[in-house]
Amino acid sequence: MANLDIILPVAHSDTLPVVRKITAADLMDVLTKGLADFWAMPTHVVFLGLIYPIVGVLLGRASFGYDVVPLLFPMAAGFAILGPIAAIGLYELSRRRELGLDTSWWHAFDILHSPSRAAIAALGGLLLFIFFLWIATANEIYVSNFGSVEPASWWVFAREVLTTPAGHNLIIAGNAAGAVFAIATFILSVVSFPLLLDRNVGLTTAMLTSVRAVLLNPLVMVLWGLIIAVSLAVGFLLFFFGLAIIVPVLGHSTWHLYRKLVEPDLSPRPDYVPSENGVRYGADFPANLFTKHRRS
Repeated sequence: MANLDIILPVAHSDTLPVVRKITAADLMDVLTKGLADFWAMPTHVVFLGLIYPIVGVLLGRASFGYDVVPLLFPMAAGFAILGPIAAIGLYELSRRRELGLDTSWWHAFDILHSPSRAAIAALGGLLLFIFFLWIATANEIYVSNFGSVEPASWWVFAREVLTTPAGHNLIIAGNAAGAVFAIATFILSVVSFPLLLDRNVGLTTAMLTSVRAVLLNPLVMVLWGLIIAVSLAVGFLLFFFGLAIIVPVLGHSTWHLYRKLVEPDLSPRPDYVPSENGVRYGADFPANLFTKHRRS
């Protein structure tokens, strides 16, 4: 019972969680709470948020190094699809802060001990599949307009995209297809990951709850999607490094959005029994990230 602070699961239930209607004012509230979490846990969120700019720079370097310049923008746009996976540790830190538990950064990895970890992994795999499907679709759109010949350089590619009919077709078709993938991901995941962290429910229940939340609040959720899109665009314009702040704030805010959208589970939960804090040794790294490993 000593490790029940990891997720505090409840028994699986066939009853779908109750979804609430929210307003635009609630979005301001969740952003305020997300920013408060960011300031309360700056070391942790910067550590996690830096994953995004580092990966972004690596993607850009790989694109220019391996003559896949046309896929640079789709890869960057695909961050919106993979965002919920990267932010799951942030959801856990916000959950722990809400409960008054220790929010040391290593608790972001407590999801590895969640009873719902199989469902979380399956949902993550689904988003990865959607991401690669989007990249393949973007490549097909490029080939259908420009053929299989790679552009000589990125500035030649930019000029062709902005000044030719084929480039205009690429912009329209590419953005339309990207919007479809982004919207599908948003609908399936906006509530799913936080719900799986919060309760021991199945993947189907989590995704259905997410879909119901969006359908009950279409205009508000469209506004939330626009906030995410604009925020990520600002992060990209800052050469990905703006994402080190934007992604953590959005991640924490998404946890509080989940709290607004889904009625809390009032069924009894196991008592939390804190364990003693032991000494952590450097020799235990990285094992001590994933276990309650302690030495006396």
